[in-house]
Amino acid sequence: MVLSYSTRGFGTSGGLIDTAGPLDMADLSNVIDYLIANFDVDPNAIGTAGISYGSGISLLGAAHDPRIRAVAAMSTWGSLTEALYGQETPRLIWGELLTLSSGLTGNPDPIIRDTWNKVLNREDMESVYAWTGIRSPLNYVNDINANGTAVYISQNWGDNLFQPNSVLDLFSQLTVEKHIDLQPGTHAGAEIGGLLGGGDTHVLNNVHRWFAEHLKGESGAMENQKPVNMKVKFTSGYQQYDAFPVPEAYEQTFYLQPRNLFSNGRLSDSPFQSWRAQDNSINSLFDTVATTQVPLLSQILEQLDVPVLANMAHVARPHGIVFETSRQWSTMQIRGNAELSLMVQPKSDTLHLVAYLYDVNLFGTGKLITHKPITVHQTSAGDTIRVDFPLTTVAYDIPAGNKLALVIDSKDLLYAGPAGVRTIDFEFSNSEQSTLTVPLL
Repeated sequence: MVLSYSTRGFGTSGGLIDTAGPLDMADLSNVIDYLIANFDVDPNAIGTAGISYGSGISLLGAAHDPRIRAVAAMSTWGSLTEALYGQETPRLIWGELLTLSSGLTGNPDPIIRDTWNKVLNREDMESVYAWTGIRSPLNYVNDINANGTAVYISQNWGDNLFQPNSVLDLFSQLTVEKHIDLQPGTHAGAEIGGLLGGGDTHVLNNVHRWFAEHLKGESGAMENQKPVNMKVKFTSGYQQYDAFPVPEAYEQTFYLQPRNLFSNGRLSDSPFQSWRAQDNSINSLFDTVATTQVPLLSQILEQLDVPVLANMAHVARPHGIVFETSRQWSTMQIRGNAELSLMVQPKSDTLHLVAYLYDVNLFGTGKLITHKPITVHQTSAGDTIRVDFPLTTVAYDIPAGNKLALVIDSKDLLYAGPAGVRTIDFEFSNSEQSTLTVPLL
């Protein structure tokens, strides 16, 4: 028995869109009451499933209603705060799409647009955090664990609405039966492609298996798959692991070395050493060729094995900086979150950076591996600060003969950065190292 319903504010349902808030939780419980009262169903075998909005309601519902015994959450979120304002950087394109589409397809509560405007203008952020906090499954992990709900999650590497980092934070804290599939694609891309019959059905097949095992009691329905399945970008098939972070991975630390007049900066195995400190400067007047390219479309194309490309020689030096490893003698297998730790000196009251990792071939052309923005507010012009942040989680193999490259600039279409032209110095000294740490197999 499957019951589908339109959440409040959509379709013929009344009320205003609650964005997976308390009213939606009450509605879900009422739907379960109705199902049990009117149909011949087993009240001890209730499951919920959804893609995107429905996935968040399913996860939050599992925390609020112990009758939900299994969940399938596809293209879901862990932290709504991170989804809208991760690293204190507004997700411009996706935030506008969400607020626009809610008005076109439903009856939104005015607080949705009001909250998004606060994010864009960085106003009354305490009310933003309160509103997003009660809508973040990551804040209810203990309740899900206490209820014993079996949780299946599907997430896509290129989902720039709900980037996988906070979802994996949630997954790693779950102590219940759990499974996650991670694959290339944009938001809901892998799931909808399979649903329409034009794509990989791995996710949908696993949803059926999950419910068969945890609701129907069909032992072994998941075919002994390990809890973590990762599809490496631009490859076929999944690799299986026992947990996340991947237990087999080790951390490789690269030290950033300054560029000079004739060459890019380096990613070195050894710390920077010099008798004098050095710095490299960039400014935010223009973007560079390092970019996520066309929002949404580029991530759909990645799902079809069409990479986002940029030539390292074309990164404009006044506006971006490139750091490269030497050519690799063997395949570099990245599994997880790369971490950046930078010593920088902003020349204004706000710092905004976007970091990209590339797989660079013999001709200097790089395939985008992953990226992440960061914004630091209320900086003091001329003061050197350390900035630490993770890049978006990924699984990627750099083939032997290629280089790993880190590019940092200060603009990307996906994100809202501060207005005006800003200059940033990257600082290099023996006592304060800048590093890139990468999880490798």
